[in-house]
Amino acid sequence: MEFHVVFKALAQLQLSDDEIALLQGFVANVVQPGRWLRLIEEAAGKRPCPRCGGTRCHRSGHANGLQRYRCTACRRSFNALTGTPLARLRLRDKWLPYFQCLIESSTVRKAAERVDVAKSTSFRWRHRFIAAVRRERRPTLSGIVEADETYHLESQKGSRNLDRRPRKRGGKASTRGISREFDCILVARDRNRQTCEFVTGRGPVSASQLSEHLKAVLAPDILLISDAAKAYATFARQAGITHEAVNVKAGIRTRGAIHIQGVNAWHGRFKAWLRRFNGVASRYLANYTGWQRVLDNAAWTAPAQWLRVAVASA
Repeated sequence: MEFHVVFKALAQLQLSDDEIALLQGFVANVVQPGRWLRLIEEAAGKRPCPRCGGTRCHRSGHANGLQRYRCTACRRSFNALTGTPLARLRLRDKWLPYFQCLIESSTVRKAAERVDVAKSTSFRWRHRFIAAVRRERRPTLSGIVEADETYHLESQKGSRNLDRRPRKRGGKASTRGISREFDCILVARDRNRQTCEFVTGRGPVSASQLSEHLKAVLAPDILLISDAAKAYATFARQAGITHEAVNVKAGIRTRGAIHIQGVNAWHGRFKAWLRRFNGVASRYLANYTGWQRVLDNAAWTAPAQWLRVAVASA
């Protein structure tokens, strides 16, 4: 059947969103079957040896479609994916369609059906790919920076050895207020919409945790705005950073340009987005906050961009 006949037939159909996505994945992989190989090689560039860091390497054949190199110092061979979260993952021709599922925030089951892989493979790929993408270097926040934390009830979903009594799906904390039963998600965001997020651990954030996570991503001349928690004032004083606080508990939400509404809006978008996954284990929470940060920035809108960043930043 000639192409124009197929195209005309497709144009007359009312395709669903899922059918359109399947068609896009089919075209991406059938028309350019070796595209993923080229993208991986281009993103990796000329890598040093991932084992000894040596820069003197020579070509040494191919393996699974990828160029293999041999280090002249340690004599070990490697390719563009060696030592990255993507190493040893199979079915590489399905990676680009799966990245499209990540862009669309598909569930594990839905992504497995669309890409035609097992649910266990879909789950493993989700966390390998997100872990690779979120390792990209964090931006430096400048100007006015808002910082605030939100909390997510600790979850041991999928664990075989609980360190507490099990609770029903969702569940509630045993005590009121913020306690060690909650995971703390610290978010800092400047007025240029650059965002950095950190999972700091259990319970309320401390000044030492703020120093550990925030100090490296803040420009020295920023204005830090937070709520009235004492940890922020202590951190700002120790770091020599100008600090302003808004007393949200007292009903004071804004004082002109002094507010934390930008970062609180990010919290709201994150929590609304997270509900579709029906519970997230604490050990994977950092992957989900990183995933949402990438989606919220909308800097990478195509699967090829995600693959390039995953390989280059790994």
